[in-house]
Amino acid sequence: MLKKFALILIFLLVALQFIRPPKNQSTAPADNDIGMVYSIPAEVHGILKQKCYDCHSNNTRYPWYSAIQPAGWWMYKHIRDGKRELNFSEFRTYPARKAAHKLEETIELVQQKEMPLKSYLWMHPEARVSPEEEEKLVAWVRSLGVGK
Repeated sequence: MLKKFALILIFLLVALQFIRPPKNQSTAPADNDIGMVYSIPAEVHGILKQKCYDCHSNNTRYPWYSAIQPAGWWMYKHIRDGKRELNFSEFRTYPARKAAHKLEETIELVQQKEMPLKSYLWMHPEARVSPEEEEKLVAWVRSLGVGK
């Protein structure tokens, strides 16, 4: 019985490898990117790209394990949910009030260490926002007149 269960499980895991989620990689120019809305210092834009864009833009850098299912589907869900909350590639489409609110929320979540998600940091420790990077992000958002 256990052997039959193990064979069925192995078959399902192999079959699952052929059912892949769509990739979050756009070839279109980023006409709606946040950089088209605000003047962003290169260093701050670099922080956003390195720490945030994988889940909050239309272009994700995929690690090796994303090709293995169900990890690929788990990652797809994270990206879909992240883009639903905030998409830097579509930032220009946000009304000014919503955009300001999203920036304020972003720095609050970073300051409260809720972003990046802990589950993301397990496999991507390089995405952790250092105190210096946090300070630069907060200063830039505040320079826009957003936040406290």
